[in-house]
Amino acid sequence: MPLSCWPYFRLVLISRPQVMCPPQPPKSLRPTLAYTLEGIYIFFLFLNCLVERDINGTLLSQATCELCDGNENSFMVANVLGDRCVRCEPTFVNTSKSCACSEPNILTGGLCFSNTGNFPLRRISTARYGEVVSMLQFFCSVYANLTSCQALGNICVMNMNSYDFATFDACRLFQFIFENTAGLSTVHSISFWRQNLPWLFYGDQLGLAPQVLSSTSLPTNFSFKGENQNTKLKFVAASYDIRGNFLKWQTLEGGVLQLCPDTETRLNAAYSFGTTYQQNCEIPISKILIDFPTPIFYDVYLEYADENQHQYILAVPVLNLNLQHNKIFVNQDSNSGKWLLTRRIFLVDAVSGRENDLGSQPRVIRVATQVSLSVHLVPNTINGNIYPPLITIAYSDIDIKDANSQSVKVSFSVTYEMDHGEAHVQTDIALGVLGGLAVLASLLKTAGWKRRIGSPMIDLQTVMKFLVYYAGDLANVFFIITVGTGLYWLIFFKAQKSVSVLLPMPVQEERFVTYVGCAFALKALQFLHKLISQITIDVFFIDWERPKGKVLKAVEGEGGVRSATVPVSIWRTYFVANEWNEIQTVRKINSLFQVLTVLFFLEVVGFKNLALMDSSSSLSRSPSSYVAPYSRILRYAVSAALWLAIGIIQIVFFAVFYERFIEDKIRQFVDLCSMSNISVFLLSHKCFGYYIHDEGYSFSSVLYYGNEATLLVFDLLFFCVVDLACQNFILASFLTYLQQEIFRYIRNTVGQKNLVSKTLVDQRFLI
Repeated sequence: MPLSCWPYFRLVLISRPQVMCPPQPPKSLRPTLAYTLEGIYIFFLFLNCLVERDINGTLLSQATCELCDGNENSFMVANVLGDRCVRCEPTFVNTSKSCACSEPNILTGGLCFSNTGNFPLRRISTARYGEVVSMLQFFCSVYANLTSCQALGNICVMNMNSYDFATFDACRLFQFIFENTAGLSTVHSISFWRQNLPWLFYGDQLGLAPQVLSSTSLPTNFSFKGENQNTKLKFVAASYDIRGNFLKWQTLEGGVLQLCPDTETRLNAAYSFGTTYQQNCEIPISKILIDFPTPIFYDVYLEYADENQHQYILAVPVLNLNLQHNKIFVNQDSNSGKWLLTRRIFLVDAVSGRENDLGSQPRVIRVATQVSLSVHLVPNTINGNIYPPLITIAYSDIDIKDANSQSVKVSFSVTYEMDHGEAHVQTDIALGVLGGLAVLASLLKTAGWKRRIGSPMIDLQTVMKFLVYYAGDLANVFFIITVGTGLYWLIFFKAQKSVSVLLPMPVQEERFVTYVGCAFALKALQFLHKLISQITIDVFFIDWERPKGKVLKAVEGEGGVRSATVPVSIWRTYFVANEWNEIQTVRKINSLFQVLTVLFFLEVVGFKNLALMDSSSSLSRSPSSYVAPYSRILRYAVSAALWLAIGIIQIVFFAVFYERFIEDKIRQFVDLCSMSNISVFLLSHKCFGYYIHDEGYSFSSVLYYGNEATLLVFDLLFFCVVDLACQNFILASFLTYLQQEIFRYIRNTVGQKNLVSKTLVDQRFLI
C-alpha cells in the first residue's frame, strides 16, 4: 500500500518496539486501520494520539497511545470537525492542569489565566482601547501568547508607532514588555526582534537610521542588459489581521500596497529595478470602506540571492512620517540621524473611528495617502549593489461626513538614489576652469572693442561692455556643461549593463535646471546685444560711376538750351539698398525645417522615450505598459542632441552644397556691388568698419548670417527652457518658431528704418 493518509486521518510513523496503541481501538471509537510496511507500523488514528513526553516536556521511556479526551494523560482534544487531535492551549494546561478553564480561573480571549495575576496593569490614555490593550498586555507579558503580542503590536502600529515615556499607551507598553524580556532569545540573531514579539522598532533610541540604511549592502547584482540581466525587485510580505493572526505570505505584485487601481502589468512595473514609478489617483471613501473593512498589517521583506544562489529575505525598514517620539515628529526632519525606523505598516484603518458598535460607519478613517519606496545605490559600485530599501509612509485622518460624496487623494512611488557628490564636485571644477577662461576671453574682446572706438579710458561704459561680453561667454560655459552633463547621464544610464549610475531625482535636478536657466538668460542678453548693434550700424553707399556724355537742357527764363553732364542713375543704388535689406536675416539653416524635423524625431520616431526614467533604450512603448515619468535632464539631453545634430547637418549642407551649386546670397551681394560699381561702407564702431567691394565676407558679422552659432544656441535654449517648464515638445516647438519670426520681423523692420535714415534712401523704394 502506498505511504499516504486517507482523508481526515493523521499519519504517524513509529518504530515497532515503541508502539503501544492496540491494533483495534475500543468499539466506542471509530475504527483504526493498521498496515505493516518493512517493519514500520503505519497507523491512521482517529481520536487517538501518540504521547512521547510528559507535561514538563521530558521524553518518556516508552510512547503511549492515549485518547484525545482532554485529561492529564494527553492534554489533547478533538478539533471542531472531530477529525484530528489538537493540543490544548498552554494557558489551560498551566492554570487548570486540564483542557477546561473552570472557576475561579478566568476565561477570556480564548485564554485561561488565574485571577491572582500580579502583572502591573496600567491605565491607557486612549479610552476606546484601554480594556483591550490591558488584556493583550497581560497575555503577552505573562503567558507570552504570540497572538496577543501580535495584536498589541498592531494597536501600536495603528497609533503610528508613537510613544511617550511619560504615558503608557500601546507602544509604551510594548516597549515595556520588550525591555523586560531581554532574557528571551532573539529571532535570526536580530537584536530588535524578540522571541514571541513582533518586530516593530529598530531600537528605541534616535540615531540608528544611518547605520541601518547604509552599513550593509546586498550581495545581489542588478544589471539592465546582458546574460546576467536582473531587473526585478522581489518583495514579499507577511500579513496579519487586526487580532494578531498570521494570514499568509504574499508577493507585493498585483498592487498589494497600491491603493490606486490599474492593470496588473502597470502595477507590477513598480518593482522593475531602475524604473522610477509614480501613481496618483483619487479614491471615493465609499470604495475604501468596502475594500478595507478591517486593517491588514504587513511586514515587508526583500528576497535576494547570494553568490551561491542561496535565497534569503531582508527586512525592509519603514519611515513613518506620522510617528511622534516624545511628542516630536522626528521622522519629518531632513537629518536621518534623528529618524526612528519601524517595521510594520497598514494601508487603511476603518476600525479605530467606529464608536460603540463595530458594525457602524466610522466617523474617522486613517489612510496611507503617501507610500514611497526608495532604493539607494552603493557608492562606486560597478556590479549594481544596493543598500536595504526604505519605505516612507504618511497617513491622513479623514473625517467622514458623506462617504458617497467624499474622496481622498493617494499616491505610490518608487525612487532610486545614489550619491551625486562627486558629480557635483566635477561640475564645479569644470565651471570654475571654463568660467576663468571666459573671463580672459571677455577681457580680450573688451580690449579689442576699446581699440575700435578709439578710447583708452576705462569708464563705466567699458565695464558694462565687459559684462555684456562676459555674459555671452559665460552662457557658452553653462551651455557646454549642461549639454555634457545631460549626454553623460543619457549615455551611461541607458547603455550600462551592470548598474553603476542612477539618474538624479527630481529634487536633485534643480541645480541642473538652474544652470540651463542661467545659460538661456545670459545667451538672451548676448543675442539682444548683437541685435541692437546690428540695427544701429552706420551704412554708407558710395557710387563710383562717373557721368558719361552730355545732354542739351533747356534753361528756364533764358529761352535757350545748355549742354549739361548726364547724371548718374540712382536706381543702381536703390537696387543695392534693396539687396542689402534682403540679406539682413539670411541664415545658414531653415528655421521652419529645423523645428519640424526636431519635433518629428521626438514625437513620431520616438526619441522622447529615451528621456523616460527607466532602463529601456527602446524608441517605442506598448500602450498597455507603464510609462515612467520623464527626467528633465534626459529631456534636455535628447532635445539638445537632436537640435545640434540637425542644425549642424543643415549648416554643412548649406555651405557644401546649397551655396556652391544653388545660391550664395552673400557672394551675390558682393558681386552686385562690383558690377554696379557701388561700394558699401559699414561702420560698426567709431573707428572700425567694413568696406564691401573686394572679395571679402567678414562684414557678415553685422548680419544674422555671421552669427549663426549664437542664434542656433539661443533657439536651442529657448526650446529647452519652454519644454522644461511645461513638459511639452509640441508647445516648445510652436513657441520657438514664433519667437524666431518675431525677432526676424523686428530685425527686418528696424534694420530697414536704420538703412533709410543712414543712407537717405526713400523707404518707398525698399521692398
